Amino acid sequence: MADRRLQVFHTVARLLSFTKAAEALHMTQPAVTFQVRQLEEYFNTRLFDRTHNRISLTEAGKRAYEYADRIFSLYGEMENAVRELTGEISGVLMIGASTTIAEYMLPALLGDFKEKYPDVHVRLKVSNTDGIVSMVENNVIDLGVVEAPVSNKNLVVEVCQMDEMVMVVQPGHSLARKARLQVKDIGQNPWICREEGSGTREVILEYISQNGVNSNDLNVVMELGSPESIKGAIETGMGISILSRATIQKELQLGMLAAVPLEPPLLRPFSFVHQKQKFRLRAMDELLTFARHYCSELRSNAEAALASQK
Repeated sequence: MADRRLQVFHTVARLLSFTKAAEALHMTQPAVTFQVRQLEEYFNTRLFDRTHNRISLTEAGKRAYEYADRIFSLYGEMENAVRELTGEISGVLMIGASTTIAEYMLPALLGDFKEKYPDVHVRLKVSNTDGIVSMVENNVIDLGVVEAPVSNKNLVVEVCQMDEMVMVVQPGHSLARKARLQVKDIGQNPWICREEGSGTREVILEYISQNGVNSNDLNVVMELGSPESIKGAIETGMGISILSRATIQKELQLGMLAAVPLEPPLLRPFSFVHQKQKFRLRAMDELLTFARHYCSELRSNAEAALASQK
């Protein structure tokens, strides 16, 4: 029996979707279907029931999945045990990150990690927070990095660092002259927000609501899908918004945008999220250790910078 057929079957059974399995395995959907059918021919039985564009495991499929799960766990344990003896750390890691983190935090972290572990290949998927959490839940990715709280208690969530959110306006805007802003100061200024499902949007709307402003009263003129597009809209005078301070450093230095701290301060966590697995690839453990150290250094540098300003 070919390992590839079993791997494809295991992925389809885990995700209960040929489409999602094809995406996770970087295969076409017909190729995934072909591999599963080969395995069904090998066992001379159906492993999936296919009805109304939905699939479920047959009794034979459930039994095959249980054994496949144990087989791949043993494969992984064997690989880790052998690599521990040789000192080699390699493999493929699937990472997912929400847009802000993928653009402004991960490049430096993953660049340094790749320099230390050149044999580990990292593949990055970018989505909003809801999408990343869903990928972690379905085991499409090994590790997610998100910018909003995670409600699924069955996942492990580790806060990396706290990110400050600030009001961002044109330098000549009347609000730019204020030392601090409260959400009631927004008034009827044209408001630009992130798309549905964005962790940034969720955090901001919750903050606005907690501070006595009904989000339905905001003068929303557009919803955009990335910090870059929002920054561009603010620069051209189309409105104001709340963004991560980390995303606007270049524009602040060039005088293209102005940032005003919020009162009370708005902080959100950048967090790692992954499954509560008893077993992981050693490369995954090394990445988590590396990322924790990286985040610790970021916090130390931020505290030092804050202390120097006092």
